[in-house]
Amino acid sequence: MINGRAGHPAWQILKQYRFAHRGFHDKPQIPENSLPAFKRAIEHGWGAELDVHLLKDGTLAVCHDSSLKRCMGVEGNVEDLDREGLAALRLEGTDNHVPLFDEVLELFENTTPLIIELKTHNGNHRELTEAVCRRMDTYKGNFCIESFDPYVLKDLKELRPDICRGQLAADFMKDDDGLKMWKRIAATNLMFSPINKPDFIAYKFADRSNKALRRLVKAGVQEVSWTIRNMNDLKICEASGSIPIFELFDPDEGVK
Repeated sequence: MINGRAGHPAWQILKQYRFAHRGFHDKPQIPENSLPAFKRAIEHGWGAELDVHLLKDGTLAVCHDSSLKRCMGVEGNVEDLDREGLAALRLEGTDNHVPLFDEVLELFENTTPLIIELKTHNGNHRELTEAVCRRMDTYKGNFCIESFDPYVLKDLKELRPDICRGQLAADFMKDDDGLKMWKRIAATNLMFSPINKPDFIAYKFADRSNKALRRLVKAGVQEVSWTIRNMNDLKICEASGSIPIFELFDPDEGVK
């Protein structure tokens, strides 16, 4: 039942890079998923991982949480905002605004690659995937797309089969994330892979011994590891052939 798609041509470029998690942020001065964090990653020659949400007016915005509380300090969900409402918010007590997806793409085009995570909300997977696919049709940079939501991969497989697509996962038996038991079992053991045929699995580094993950990697599916937070884990990750998504330290120096 374990299945995926091996040998996507995008790996010729993507495997050359390390990826800064939500940009190369340095809190509290440089927030996650901020334009300064993304510029800083590019300056170091790294790719970046980022998160994309769909606003109510069709705008694509870059931030991690649906909830506005942690990063913007206000109540509500980002999906309930329009572009004007988003522009009024600031990130983590700084003067930095929440970037539009277009702003981030403008930075990275013709520079370093992106791992783009699609963050679904209340079943909007199709609308979000369609909007991102339309935007990426004219993008000239290197990228892949991932999501925890297997329906996003199903949509990508149908809408843009040539895009390099990846399933995000972890051991949800340890952290249920509010999922029903059958969903926890299915997500942990990558049971949607025979249907969605991902090009890569982005699995939590601490849970990398998962048997389903190891079988897929042995079959040629690329492994990506999140989130690497020290040099020792980075070395283990890269020695195994996995692509690292890192944060909170400088891989070139081994320190923050």
